[in-house]
Amino acid sequence: MSVSSPASPSAASSVSSAGSAPTQADLYDFVRRTAADTELIDSLPLDPEGRTWVRLDGPGGSEAWLIGWPPGTGTGWHDHADSVGAFLTASGELRENSLAARLPTDGWKTLELTEDVDRGRRLRAGQGRAFGRHHVHEVLNESPDRHAVSVHAYYPPLPQIRRYSRSGPVLRLEQVERPEDWQ
Repeated sequence: MSVSSPASPSAASSVSSAGSAPTQADLYDFVRRTAADTELIDSLPLDPEGRTWVRLDGPGGSEAWLIGWPPGTGTGWHDHADSVGAFLTASGELRENSLAARLPTDGWKTLELTEDVDRGRRLRAGQGRAFGRHHVHEVLNESPDRHAVSVHAYYPPLPQIRRYSRSGPVLRLEQVERPEDWQ
């Protein structure tokens, strides 16, 4: 893994109204416009072994990242706590597996999920999604030989990320990370 210094995408950022917090739609618009900046996307150093990332200036005080995904890498199951967000594949293809269920936010270590909560989608270059608070998902580059690059934005800036393990229908809270753990 490598971390680079902050960068500003050439795509101008906007927020729905001056001084207000960015919405999911604002974040999605930002990641869509930023992913279209081929110069920025091509400037991301790609590592054959691990993910790489560059922090970006997101709209309205949001946290944003440009992430490179080597073949066969992924995030593991996680959520973004109280933040809303959006991400979009700029090049290559990513897969998002998610849960269509609202999980309790505190006070549990293990949950048994029902059969109908799993959702999956392939996100080719130019495709993405916005999501609400406590969205549990994993993002994967399933390609055996091609890097993928994506743009992500979150508001408020990530207070924490909860990481989960999954075995069949059992989801287990494994770790809570704070910003100092990944910056």
